[in-house]
Amino acid sequence: MTKVCVITGGGSGMGLETAKLMGPDVKVIISGRTVAKLEGAIESLREAGVDAEPFACDVSDRASGEALAAFARSLGTVTTVIHAAGISPHMGDGMAILSINAVGTMNVDEVFGGIIADGGVILNVSSMSAYMLPSDRVPLALYQASAYGAEAFLAGCAQMLAQVPAQMVPGMAYTVSKHFVIWYTEKMALELGRRGVRVVSISPGTFATPMGDVEGEEAARFALNGALGRLGDPKEIAAMMAFMVSDQAGYLTATDVLYDGGAVAAYRAQMAASAAQNAPAAAAPAAN
Repeated sequence: MTKVCVITGGGSGMGLETAKLMGPDVKVIISGRTVAKLEGAIESLREAGVDAEPFACDVSDRASGEALAAFARSLGTVTTVIHAAGISPHMGDGMAILSINAVGTMNVDEVFGGIIADGGVILNVSSMSAYMLPSDRVPLALYQASAYGAEAFLAGCAQMLAQVPAQMVPGMAYTVSKHFVIWYTEKMALELGRRGVRVVSISPGTFATPMGDVEGEEAARFALNGALGRLGDPKEIAAMMAFMVSDQAGYLTATDVLYDGGAVAAYRAQMAASAAQNAPAAAAPAAN
C-alpha cells in the first residue's frame, strides 16, 4: 500500500519544509493554485529524496478540492492531509480571505474526511491571531451556518463585514477566518474520531516565510515583543507539524497548538498591564 500525504500550500514556507520531513516511504502531493509555481518546490523535494508530485488546486472551490482528492486516491491510500493554504490580510479583500481560509478549510476537511484512511490525520493551519478575538465577539451563529454549505456561510460573512469599518475589514476577516479554523477542527474531529481519524490544528506566530515577509513590520513586531524575542524558523514549525501528524501523537485530536514563541502571552500581558494602568485607583481602606 502506497501511503499518500497531501499538503495544500506546499509550494513554499512551512508547507514545503514539512513536506521535506514526511519520509521516503510516503508519496507527497503538494498543491497550489498553479502548477508552474510548484515546480521549484518539487525539484527541491526530489533532490531531498522525497517522492513528490504537484497538483493545481484552489481550495476555495469545492470541485477543485474534489479533483485533488481524486488525484491523491489514484496514487495510493491517503493517510495524511496538511492544510496549509491560506492568505493574509495583505493578500486579498475580506470576502477573499474568508473564502480561502474558512471555506477552504471546510472544503479540504470535508472532501478528504470522506476518503482518508481509518486512523489517518488532518492538520489545519490557523494563526495566533485567532487567540486575539475576544470571546464576546466570536460569531458562533455564523460558524454554525457552515452546516448549510459555503453559500450560506459566505452570505453570513458578507453581512458581518458590512457592519465593520472599511479599514478594519481585512484584519477582521482574517482573525475570524482563523478562529473558525480552530472551531471547525474540533467539529470535524468529533465527526471523524470514531474511525480513528485525528483532526488537529496549529496556530503559527510570525515565521520567516514568504507570507511573513508580506505581513511586514507589524507582524514581525509581535514576534520580537514575544517571550523569545525573535521570528520563527520554518524548520521549527515543520518539525512540530510533522510530529503532530505522526503516530507518536496518536492521542492528539480536537485541539489547537499555539506555536508562536510566546507572542500571544506577551500581547495579553501588555493588554492586562494597560488595563490596570488605566483603571481607577482602588479606594483607600477606611481608618479605624
